[in-house]
Amino acid sequence: MNKKRNYFFFAVTFVVYLSLQVVAISAFAQVPGGASGPGAGGPRRGPALPPIPLAEDTTHTLTKSFTQATNIKKAPDADGFIQRWLVLEPIKKNDRTNSQLTEGYLRETFASANNFSTDYNVVPKSGEKVKIGNQELKWYALDSKSFNFNLHHFSYATNTTRNGVLFWLVTVVNCAQDIKNVRLAAGPNSAGGFWVNGKEVLVVPGDKDVIADLATSPLFTLKKGKNVVRVAIMNGQGMVNFCVRFLDENGKPVKNYTLSVE
Repeated sequence: MNKKRNYFFFAVTFVVYLSLQVVAISAFAQVPGGASGPGAGGPRRGPALPPIPLAEDTTHTLTKSFTQATNIKKAPDADGFIQRWLVLEPIKKNDRTNSQLTEGYLRETFASANNFSTDYNVVPKSGEKVKIGNQELKWYALDSKSFNFNLHHFSYATNTTRNGVLFWLVTVVNCAQDIKNVRLAAGPNSAGGFWVNGKEVLVVPGDKDVIADLATSPLFTLKKGKNVVRVAIMNGQGMVNFCVRFLDENGKPVKNYTLSVE
């Protein structure tokens, strides 16, 4: 009788032990977070891999940042920024720092033989070449794809110098009527000078970042018809870049005009 009881006891114990093992295995096999947690029934995540570096840009193409300007007049962008410019390939300078780009140094350089023309109302033609020192430089008519005009990208695309440089740019602002009490607002990187219809309206010295409306001119009038805007940007080292728009006397963007390159 006792032997039968012992066999029965051992049998029950063995069955209970097996049941506990099955429950334990099932519990450890659950997806973290439960059956409804991440990955439950979904694709498995592989082991972490090192990031794949972006391929080096070796194409030197203008189309990444610009499009060719057409004969169709263009409006400023939604925020009033001027994206259409004639731009001359950079003039090589020996400026290796931005600290020397003082207001006096800028004006002296703009008035020197580094100026392609002392007539600030002249509008070059796309593809035209000019000789400055021992450099023969070409004009391009481009629309920037961004609110700013990235001269570093332009230099890279044209395989020209990016440090120790002076850039000249020109655009034409066409107004259906006089637009009074406007300011030219600029954000140059590094330093720059700005003229409207042959008159200097703004000089921004030093090493700045591209910040919209970083500096503004006194109030003036954009006349009915064509208004020639010229820009000079100087850079010693680093990024070279700028943005320009017109603001009314209340600080709102002026947009009721068109842009052309002739």
